[in-house]
Amino acid sequence: MNAFRTTALTLLTAGALAAGAASPPPQTAERGQNAIPRLRGLSVFPPTGRLPDAALRRTVELAICLDTSGSMNGLIEAAKLKLWDIVNDLALATPTPRLRVALLTFGNDGHVAEDGWVRVDSPFTEDLDEISRQLFALRTNGGTEFVGRVLREAGEQLEWTASDHALKLVVVAGNESADQDQTFRYADVCKGLISRGIMVNAIYCGNPADEIAPGWREVALLADGHYAAIDHNNGNIVIASPFDDKLAELSSAINTTYLAYGEKGAWGAANQVQQDANAQTLSSAVVAARCSTKGGVLYSNEHWDLVDACKQESFKLADVKDEDLPESMRGKTLEQKQAIIAEMAGKREAIQKEIADYGAKRQAYVNEEMKKHQSDADRSFDAALRQAIRAQAMSKGFEFKVQPPVNEAGPIAFVQRGDWWVDASYVDEYDALAAKSERPTFDETVPNTPAGREALLARLSESQRKAAQAIIDQMLMLSYWGGGLIVRLDGKLICLTFDC
Repeated sequence: MNAFRTTALTLLTAGALAAGAASPPPQTAERGQNAIPRLRGLSVFPPTGRLPDAALRRTVELAICLDTSGSMNGLIEAAKLKLWDIVNDLALATPTPRLRVALLTFGNDGHVAEDGWVRVDSPFTEDLDEISRQLFALRTNGGTEFVGRVLREAGEQLEWTASDHALKLVVVAGNESADQDQTFRYADVCKGLISRGIMVNAIYCGNPADEIAPGWREVALLADGHYAAIDHNNGNIVIASPFDDKLAELSSAINTTYLAYGEKGAWGAANQVQQDANAQTLSSAVVAARCSTKGGVLYSNEHWDLVDACKQESFKLADVKDEDLPESMRGKTLEQKQAIIAEMAGKREAIQKEIADYGAKRQAYVNEEMKKHQSDADRSFDAALRQAIRAQAMSKGFEFKVQPPVNEAGPIAFVQRGDWWVDASYVDEYDALAAKSERPTFDETVPNTPAGREALLARLSESQRKAAQAIIDQMLMLSYWGGGLIVRLDGKLICLTFDC
């Protein structure tokens, strides 16, 4: 079996491993600069390389609020299992976002009663390893779940970006009644959040037919969010692939390209390795997904790594004190230091390309396997979260490009033109029409139903069928087709979309 359903995983790690071997260095709070579609799995591996100019990087802020009362071990395990998949999905967005994540927990008797048993475990940060560290440190402990209180804390204690162009999201997940907090009622808090442009997604961990489920739905409705009911104990599907071992190897290799500097350097490098180890306690699939994140554009450690720091316009290598540099760079001229950093950047880029290659192969494998387990995956924590984030990101102007796999054995079957995928034999004619702002005239339209898609695929050649199937699978993931698929078959022009 390549897939297993997670229930309550027994972690093979001691408390020191789960929480991290050392406490983080002092940090100042970061200040900003400025019906759910069905999900079918990740489409392609996230892009790698240098980020676009800062002006093009719109901010996405995600505050995750988890119920850590006694019955919620399954939810915590789901968050640890799927953090990297969620990040990898968001990395597919264009323009490439600047991702800031915060973590809050509620309903835990270990928290301060005067705070409504709510705690901000991490303020907004771009340090994804820190979010992983905090997730692995979570423990359940009885409690009263005040949904209104945790939403209020998310709104008041976190430093949200002021810009209206930022995508500002809260995700709150729990399994008890949402209206237990009589001091800060969720209705009032949700209205206040959406007035500031902060959307709230509510995930009820239970049966959607439960008497208390409508309250969770209302939480989402009041703040323009999305609602989902999930099985937090039995919905998480983890697929092991033949490419996981290679990705684990590349994950270790890319660590050797980091040049730790400053007061946060040693701790940051140690935490990177620690989170690799934490991922290994879960499964090879989690290790592979984490490797994909480490090779992608949203994983940046400029606060402790010189290679990432030098990508920032505001960073000046000449200002870093010699004693704050790695030993290999001390006593060097500025030009020699720059050469060392350039060499490491080159090595990292080469490894990132390998990660992208193996990651794409792994994802294609996982997508196929997921089809066998879709009914379970549809009720998982990460499916609910990714569905909401995608839909809301698209509402803010982000796009999620669909790309078919590279067919090395034969010619390209389809070419992308905006939201349309055009038969390669017709693309020149399509471009000529587009230049005149004209649309093609179709001889046949295929209904976008399972039967319609299956009938069309059966008529295609093998190479066309494989490419078309990949495109259809990925477009179904978005449940929104701005364009569609255009096929030339036996001299006829056929369209598959919602709005031919």
